[in-house]
Amino acid sequence: MTIFAKIIAREIPADIVYETDSVLAFRDIMPQAPVHVLVIPKQPVTSLATASDPALMGELMLACAEVARREGLEAGGYRVVTNIGRDGGQSVFHLHFHVLGGRPLTWPPG
Repeated sequence: MTIFAKIIAREIPADIVYETDSVLAFRDIMPQAPVHVLVIPKQPVTSLATASDPALMGELMLACAEVARREGLEAGGYRVVTNIGRDGGQSVFHLHFHVLGGRPLTWPPG
């Protein structure tokens, strides 16, 4: 069971900022920007590489936009990122999107 599955099951506390029947969004405990929220599906999906439900993927993307709106990031802009596999920097093998903002973001990231 991943740490995200434990958060979904409410076994581990999280600062939840958005929730639907199939999506959960909560603040990252090691933020890389003033706003750093993780958006995850409640069902187990390992990564974008194994995702197969177009409706769920659309809901996740719309949830990222809604989180950004609620966090006041629309005017200045924000970034949505997902890491895929170990070489891609994925450390929790449950699909998650990082919504980052609140400061200028550089490219490529550090």
